[in-house]
Amino acid sequence: AREPFEAKRIGAALVARNIAGHLEQALKEHPRDQKALVYCWRGGHRSQALATVMSRIGWRVTLLQGGHQAYRRFLVRDLEGLATQFHYRVVCGVTGSGKTQYLRELSLQGHQVLDLEGLAHHRGSLLGSEPEGQQPSQKSFESQIWYQLRRFDAARPVYVESESRKIGQVQLPQALIEQMRASECIELNVSLDDRIEFLCHEYAHFFEQTDLLRMKLEKLLPLVGSVQLQDWSAMIESRDWAALVASLLNTHYDPAYSKSMARNYRHYAQAQQLPYRPSRIASRSGKTFTPVS
Repeated sequence: AREPFEAKRIGAALVARNIAGHLEQALKEHPRDQKALVYCWRGGHRSQALATVMSRIGWRVTLLQGGHQAYRRFLVRDLEGLATQFHYRVVCGVTGSGKTQYLRELSLQGHQVLDLEGLAHHRGSLLGSEPEGQQPSQKSFESQIWYQLRRFDAARPVYVESESRKIGQVQLPQALIEQMRASECIELNVSLDDRIEFLCHEYAHFFEQTDLLRMKLEKLLPLVGSVQLQDWSAMIESRDWAALVASLLNTHYDPAYSKSMARNYRHYAQAQQLPYRPSRIASRSGKTFTPVS
C-alpha cells in the first residue's frame, strides 16, 4: 500500500536534518575531488537523497544499488568461488616458528601472501589478542579477504599460514579453509631455544600484565589441571619468562598443534621441511633467502 502523505513529509524532514548534519560535520573537510560511495541497509530513499544532494554540490558519488544487503549477498557468493581459484602453499610450524614473519619476508620479495592473522588482528591462539586495537567484525573480515584475493593472480601461488577455523572471534570462510586444508604444506623447522627467545619478544606485553596473563591461562584448566596452573603461576611470580614459555610449549601448544595439523591438513605428513630462524629485525634488515619453489 502507498505510504500516507503525512508519514512521507515527516520522514523527509528527518532525512533532510540528517543530510544537513553530515554536510556540517562528517563531510565538512572532504575535498571536492574525493569520490564517495553512498549506501544504506537496503538501498532506500535516504541513501538516494544523500547521493543527490552530494552530487549537486559537486562530489563524485556512486550509489550502491540494493544497499548493504545486496553487497553482502554478492560478496558471500563471490568469495565462495574466488577462494577456490587459487593454488595455496600453507606455511606450517609449531608456535614460535615465526610463520607470520616468514610470510612477511615472502611478501617483501614479491610473492602473493594472504596474511589472515593480520586481517583478523589476532595471532590465532589463546594469547593471540593484539595489545592494541580490536578485531574486525566477521563481515569486515570477509570483505578484507575478498578484496585481497581479488588483487591476486590465479596463475601464481598464494602463501598462507596454517590456521584453525577461527582466528580469535572471527571465522574463515568455509570455501577458503577447505581449500587450505587440501593444499601442500611447508614446515618451518626452528630450534626450541630460538622459539623461546622469539616468543619472549613477541609476547612481552603480557609480562607487564600478569593478572591478565593468569586469567587467560586459567582457561586451560580443563586441559592441563590445577597443578600445572600453579606451576605456571609460580613462574609468573618469579618472572621466569623463558621457563614459562618452554613449559607452555611442551605441555600444551606443541601437542595440540601436532594433533590439529595431522587431523585437519591432508598433506601435512608430506610437508617440505625448511630450516628457519626467526629474527626480531628480519623484516627491516633486508634479510633474504631462497623461497620454496
